Amino acid sequence: MKLKRHSVSLLWRILFSTSIAITVLFAAMGWLLQDQFVRIATATLEDEVRASFRAYESLWRARADQLATVSLILSRLPSVRAAFSTGDGATIRDSASEVWDRLSRPETLFLVCDPKGVVIASVAGPETQNQPHLSEFAAVRSAAREFPQQARGFVTLGNRLYQIVITPVYVATTSDSALLDVLVAGVAVDKDLATELKNASGSDFVFLAHGSVVASTLNPAMERALEGSSSSQRRQIQLLGSDYLQFTSELTDIDGNPAGELRILRSFKNALDQITAVRSRLAVLWLAAVLAGIGLTYFLTRRLLKPVDELDRAAAEIAKGNYDVRVPVRGAGEIGRLAETFNSMCASISKAREDLIRQERIATIGRLSTSIIHDLRNPLAAIYGGAEMLVDSKLSSAQVERLAANIYKASRQVQSLLQELADVTQGRAHAREVCNLREVIAAAYEPLAATAESRGVDVRIDLADEVELPLDRSPMERVFQNLLSNAIEAMPNGGSVSVRAERRDHEIVVSVEDTGPGIPAAIADQLFEPFVTAGKKNGVGLGLALSRKTVVSHGGDLWSDQKNDGARFVLRLPV
Repeated sequence: MKLKRHSVSLLWRILFSTSIAITVLFAAMGWLLQDQFVRIATATLEDEVRASFRAYESLWRARADQLATVSLILSRLPSVRAAFSTGDGATIRDSASEVWDRLSRPETLFLVCDPKGVVIASVAGPETQNQPHLSEFAAVRSAAREFPQQARGFVTLGNRLYQIVITPVYVATTSDSALLDVLVAGVAVDKDLATELKNASGSDFVFLAHGSVVASTLNPAMERALEGSSSSQRRQIQLLGSDYLQFTSELTDIDGNPAGELRILRSFKNALDQITAVRSRLAVLWLAAVLAGIGLTYFLTRRLLKPVDELDRAAAEIAKGNYDVRVPVRGAGEIGRLAETFNSMCASISKAREDLIRQERIATIGRLSTSIIHDLRNPLAAIYGGAEMLVDSKLSSAQVERLAANIYKASRQVQSLLQELADVTQGRAHAREVCNLREVIAAAYEPLAATAESRGVDVRIDLADEVELPLDRSPMERVFQNLLSNAIEAMPNGGSVSVRAERRDHEIVVSVEDTGPGIPAAIADQLFEPFVTAGKKNGVGLGLALSRKTVVSHGGDLWSDQKNDGARFVLRLPV
């Protein structure tokens, strides 16, 4: 059971360690994948923003080239030059309007200025007619450095932002060409332009001038949030809880000074949605991997621990005494070798047990034989001695009668011993009879009287004549005979033995005390166990064990008390 609990504990430790390892591994892989995906998504957004900026530059350059082309065509028309030569604003406006209206877009701006920037005439489309009246256009003087080349840039008029192209108009003279007038053509930066750019690139475009939004594809709330932020240099910004990747480009005037700002915004929403989807898939994969790992680990662990469970069950069978159990040998690995070793151990234990049982049986037979010989020696000696005297001596009739009585008594004792041995072997009990306790003890002492006298041992039996008990007489005689014999044998140089009895409630307590050397310390705790003996030549250690068994069978008990000198045995017998 202990091995099985250890196996289960090992299984759970393996499962727990595996689940932790899989969790940590997938967490690390998930973090790396997510980080890599965020990097890829960010790089992709940056590429998309740069592509949007390139689309803006392409469209912006195309619009500027269109303005430059239209302006250049106007500046080279003879009718326009002739009208510009008159210096009359109405004539110039009428002459330029006819051509401009056919070539330009409705949201464009067209001015005719003198070389100093004074506005001679203006031709505006419907979208630009609400602009304030211009009397002077300062950008012309700045553009003079580029003449005779065209100059390009951005300019703010009122609350609107324009992209402009300034084109000089020259007239030929006798010696050289002279600057006649300057054409200023511009296109407004408006929502339609921002929407066109968004449709082409997918990014949001925001044009700002003096910190205010002049055109964008954002909703008004986001425009206000963008105007209130100071995050023009940040790559990532947040507007109303939404994250954007930002690209900023400065819009300059003719002199190269800031005239406005372009911000291209790319939302992280699609990337975040993809990251969320990746996280969900990673979580599902992690859960599936953990369950699969735990299941696979459980299967493999159970497969590995199955031989251990078989060994545990086999060990439990051995603990129950079943030494014939064997475990199947699976494979040639460590577990297989362990199973072979276990089977060899079981076979060795079984053989050793059989040998031990055989030896114990032989030893028990020898001890029993010695005990029987020891118990039969005295009555057989009496029979042998009496018979020898009857054969070799001429005795009187009284002596013959006494010897015959002794032989008869000894033969009865042998018969009683043999019958008791048969009864013990077959588990039969003797019938009890009411016996005088003093007579029983006296009968037990009678065969030992000569030995006690020869050793100088004084035996006193202090019992009242009226003490009677229901006893199995023959076994109880041997109990007292064994106690008295042990006491006499322990005192070869003389001593005394006293037998006393007293009544306590419904029982008789008998004590047998001697003045001998006492009980050896080596066997004091195992005195009543079979085959425990010390210091006796012919003892096999069965006398006290059988005596206590006899007393217990009578409903009493037999024990020894501690004593400073000699030994003291106490019997308790129920009345």
